Amino acid sequence: MSALFEPLALRGLTLKNRIVVSPMCQYSAVDGFANDWHLVHLGSRAVGGAGLLIQEATAVSPEGRITPEDLGIWKDEHIEFQKRINQFIEAHGSVPGVQLAHAGRKASTYTSWLGKGHGAVPEAEGGWQVVAPSAIAFSDSYPQPVALDAAGIKKVIADFRSATERSLAAGFKVIEIHAAHGYLLHEFLSPLSNQRTDTYGGSFENRIRLLLEVVAAVRQVLPADFPLFVRISATDWTEGGWTPDESVQLSTWLRDRGVDLVDCSTGGNVEKAQIPVGPGYQVEFAERIKREVSIATGAVGLITTPQQAEELVANGQADLVLLAREELRDPYFPLRAAHELGADVDWPVQYERAKPRR
Repeated sequence: MSALFEPLALRGLTLKNRIVVSPMCQYSAVDGFANDWHLVHLGSRAVGGAGLLIQEATAVSPEGRITPEDLGIWKDEHIEFQKRINQFIEAHGSVPGVQLAHAGRKASTYTSWLGKGHGAVPEAEGGWQVVAPSAIAFSDSYPQPVALDAAGIKKVIADFRSATERSLAAGFKVIEIHAAHGYLLHEFLSPLSNQRTDTYGGSFENRIRLLLEVVAAVRQVLPADFPLFVRISATDWTEGGWTPDESVQLSTWLRDRGVDLVDCSTGGNVEKAQIPVGPGYQVEFAERIKREVSIATGAVGLITTPQQAEELVANGQADLVLLAREELRDPYFPLRAAHELGADVDWPVQYERAKPRR
């Protein structure tokens, strides 16, 4: 039996295999609303056999969007179409998940391919004031943030909680909190972007405080049998930034507060960080956290072949394999992988005639 196609139980949920469609922004929404593009994009990957699909970074508030074209779940009206998508995903044997996000200082930027501009969107053109732990811009071309005050921090926590309640109503079965890639929660973690002197800055315990408070607020409204993931950037790849050792320590705190899986990415908080990109270059962080913290982990980053994915699961380096660009290139990667690895999996009945026979 292929390790990649072994089921995985997380609380009351069982995934049929270890292949996850990683959250990938489509920048195709209007006022946060999902539409037919998202239905076809996600639906085709459910038909393609992935065990779990995590919907792209979905903003918990309007000001939490990366671009004006981001998906959102900050109002009840967003629920109806999301529910339709999730019903389709489940009807084809996959599990719908959502990544709840706040972009922080990297918000209010242009979607490059629309040809409207680059960098910060001016308020006159639909942009908005962005927020961060400290008033430090990501780069010269990004918006200048204002530091969150106590009321602003309370609003962020409440927004994540409300977004979780809407996600349950929309039929999502996994929640992932986005604390990576230089967005708001990662900005609080890293001393490069967090220079606060109050209880949310300075020491490790203070810098992780907001993430832990968000986790507590989300976990409080989730059913006991509902899995909760957190995506982190395991390193800033920059001296003086967030470190792998801190990621291990944070993962212990997350485990003890009801998080079921740490999704291990890296980078995104420093504009010109030197990142040694290559096949599986982030797997080592998932492996270390899994080994030292005894928590399930997900590996992501240039995982492109069935054999590569199979090996890292079989060797115990991670529990889930999250595929991004490879799933854009091939929505049916799981079906192809099953054939190459000798696993007999069900195909959609409409496609059964095309299933390769051994």
